[in-house]
Amino acid sequence: MLITFLISTYNRREVLLQTLRRLVDCGLPREQFEIIIVDNASGDGTVDAIIEENLGVRLIALQRNKGPCAKNVGLAHARGEFVIFLDDDSFPEGNSLQRMVAHFRRYESLGAAVFTVTLPDGTRECSAYPSVFIGCGTGFRRIALEQVGGLPEDFFMQAEEYDLSLRLMDAGWDVRMFDDLHVTHLKTPTTRFSKRVTRLDVRNNLVLASRHFPEKWVRPFAMDWMKRYYFIAAAKGHRTAYFAGLAQGIARVILSAKRNAIADETFERFAMIDEIERRLRHAQRQLNLRSVLFVDLGKNILPFWMAAQACNLNIIAIADRNL
Repeated sequence: MLITFLISTYNRREVLLQTLRRLVDCGLPREQFEIIIVDNASGDGTVDAIIEENLGVRLIALQRNKGPCAKNVGLAHARGEFVIFLDDDSFPEGNSLQRMVAHFRRYESLGAAVFTVTLPDGTRECSAYPSVFIGCGTGFRRIALEQVGGLPEDFFMQAEEYDLSLRLMDAGWDVRMFDDLHVTHLKTPTTRFSKRVTRLDVRNNLVLASRHFPEKWVRPFAMDWMKRYYFIAAAKGHRTAYFAGLAQGIARVILSAKRNAIADETFERFAMIDEIERRLRHAQRQLNLRSVLFVDLGKNILPFWMAAQACNLNIIAIADRNL
């Protein structure tokens, strides 16, 4: 078995069936791949529809919704040398699967091959950090997942990719995006509850920093991320959800003794604090820079802000068109 496609789903019967038909016709011999679906207690007839469709997929029906992290249940049954995480509305394009396998064969330390994700309007979807995979289109070496464990089940959804990516990197595996691997993500709006997303973004990112970041970086990044999520919540009218997530995150940090800080070298590979400063100093010398204007209040803004201060550059503003 070469590839295991692994999908968790909840109340998206029709789009899931479309995705399954595409995967069955993915271009690989049928004996080389398997499809595992973990259903999160859907109430729209998803389970019956999958059975009736008879596409030869392995179906695991849960009694309660475990979110995207339910992929862990399917992971225990995966037989493929490589495991591809997909959403129920995302699917690989062209010869991406063959190219993904070639990348894994070429790079022995490659633990996760991240696909370039395209949305229906032609825009791209990606993580704020290049060393963090995206859950709707990433292939993993199964032995790497078995070594570090799967997704953090206590997260349910939001930031689970960060948690797993950090553990992979800390174990010596590379997480890398490839321009020749393509996934289309339909971004189906059904069951995407934005207030819940706001709450879990705040809660889980606070827990993530406390759980995995080296001690000296926990507070700076946690404070910066919480400030950014407040701006986002305020722009969406989700202040109540923000404060609920903040309270839940603080409670989890206080009550949980679980801490697994990654090495300083791993954190540098993730946040690139020294690398960003090095590159900015180079640009400063080459261009005689005196002032900078940041044009995106992204999740990775803090290293750029610190680098500009270290270079004694005048930071005019952060001009984010959305915030």
